Amino acid sequence: MEFFKHIFAFNQDSPLLFTQFYFWAFFALVYALFALIIQYGCHGEQSRKRMHLRNVYLMFVSWFFYYKTSGLFLLILLFVTCSDWLIAQQVYRNRERRNRAKAWLILSVVIDLGILVYFKYAYFFTNMVNDLFGASFRVFDIFAYVGNGFSESGLFKVDQIVLPVGISFFTFQVISYTADVFRGHIKPVKNLLDFGFYVAFFPQLVAGPIVRAADFIPQLYKPFYLGRRQFGLAVFWILNGLAKKIILSDFLAVNIIDRVFGHPLLFSGFENLFALFAYSLQVYADFSGYTDIAIGVAMLMGFYLPKNFNSPYKSQNPQEFWRRWHISLGSWLKSYLYIPLGGNRSMGAGTVIWMIIIGLVTLVLTGSWWGLIVIAVLAAVIAWATKRYPSHRKLLYANLNSFITQILGGLWHGASWNFVIWGGINGIGMIVNKFWRIMNWHLRYCLMTAGLLVLLVWHMIDPEPVINMFAVWTAIVWAGTLVRYVYFLLEEYGLLAKARAAVPAMEHLRSLPGYMATAWAVLQTFTFITFTRLFFRSGSNLDPATANKVAWETAKNMVNQIGGAWDNSIIAPFCHEYRTVVWAFVLGMIIHWLPAKWKQYYRLYFARMPLPLMVGVVVVTIVVIYQFVMAEAQPFIYFQF
Repeated sequence: MEFFKHIFAFNQDSPLLFTQFYFWAFFALVYALFALIIQYGCHGEQSRKRMHLRNVYLMFVSWFFYYKTSGLFLLILLFVTCSDWLIAQQVYRNRERRNRAKAWLILSVVIDLGILVYFKYAYFFTNMVNDLFGASFRVFDIFAYVGNGFSESGLFKVDQIVLPVGISFFTFQVISYTADVFRGHIKPVKNLLDFGFYVAFFPQLVAGPIVRAADFIPQLYKPFYLGRRQFGLAVFWILNGLAKKIILSDFLAVNIIDRVFGHPLLFSGFENLFALFAYSLQVYADFSGYTDIAIGVAMLMGFYLPKNFNSPYKSQNPQEFWRRWHISLGSWLKSYLYIPLGGNRSMGAGTVIWMIIIGLVTLVLTGSWWGLIVIAVLAAVIAWATKRYPSHRKLLYANLNSFITQILGGLWHGASWNFVIWGGINGIGMIVNKFWRIMNWHLRYCLMTAGLLVLLVWHMIDPEPVINMFAVWTAIVWAGTLVRYVYFLLEEYGLLAKARAAVPAMEHLRSLPGYMATAWAVLQTFTFITFTRLFFRSGSNLDPATANKVAWETAKNMVNQIGGAWDNSIIAPFCHEYRTVVWAFVLGMIIHWLPAKWKQYYRLYFARMPLPLMVGVVVVTIVVIYQFVMAEAQPFIYFQF
């Protein structure tokens, strides 16, 4: 009985993780029965029945998987599945009467976002109201209260709201389904069980990618097919994901990142800086590793999930980074938030409302009216600029709407101020970069020089660590801008052309400046994204009731260490004592920056290996991965979202 209780009962201390043997034993049993269902597939009616049986079987498996991950929160998943299936039917039936169809769509969004806001943002909004009005409200879990009424044992805590795993992912997924039915992009799924399978498909249920109905639902009605090449690719993606998660993410987290972020004042400025850059690699390896495993597991069952990452740290600017990072979320935000706000076409009422809300949030966050005044002045400047410079109107609209999208994207990641700050900094970075790219080089150099001078003077007057940090970074960027500016002047006045004509050997170096400029842009973007991660990591894995205070304290302490006086004598001993960590980081970044063609080559080479050789490679890889397994399983970072 204890054995079966362990297998079937929910245990919050041991959820089903892709990195645990328990999951792969579970998947082996699931896949064995799956193979029995599909192996006798044939044409005609029997084939359709077997596809339906396959879908129903995998739906129940997915529900069990979510139960083992989140317990009774399975009821939330079942509720949104039923509600959006029913509402989408009504939206489709009333498609000729747009206002009525829109009313049903609004009902769906209110229900879905209402559940998400309740579970994810109760602490956030309670704290905000308390800070704004000096109140003392406390959260109250109404679901736990109702559950206690049925159990008669006070089993659930009513003064604490626990966040269901993956609620942000499946909530956005069902919203996109109903919205696409309203837009006429897809027809509603007739069978509730098929729709339940789409929502709950276990490889991507708890951490994405966010799958569009138009991409996945047609696969429900296709016969199973797994070719030799697809099988090899599926195995590759699973091994690749496990290696990313265990060898890179978990190893870096346990051996340096968690230590430094837990007690930043105990470590030097260099160690804090290294941990910050290592975290950029960790969060990528963790999330993309989960996605790789999900893609491989789904492919073994004949289903294809969308690509969610495209070597994001190869990006040359923040806009490109967000096109390469968490692609499914970026696509969702663009389709259902950025474009409805007006995109680059207009600034509608939604834009104005969100700017007012952001202004009020800034007021609460800073405790000063200056934040609200800055937002109001910014809005007035934008309104004036759109009339004064109509040729740049689209750029202004796009910047404003993308800034709002980034703020809300940050809030999607977590219900604390540090995520709002993180989203805001990314939004500002995108705006600055867009204007920077349309400036001429004379203005670029003048602005960088002026900015550096201001920071140097500020540093002399008030040498705070944060000012020191920005001054050093600005000096480095200024030096790169100076080199680019000199190169621009040489080309502008034809001096480079004359030098190439006089020295034929220089012709072979024509492409070198382009490569150097690309590398410089990639490093700048990686550095910018890494520093925004300071706010992202500081509030992760924290109790929502204390997240704001702890996150801000951690971020402030790390900035003080990085921007304070450095003891350079620590660097060499650190690199020696933590040499395995340093090598893991360096090799991880080198592999990440490899050309896409090289990665595709060794991926396809593995997929085409003879089966005996492939089995040998798999065994060796698993043995190597096992050497890095930590004593305590590390949860996937994006489970908390």
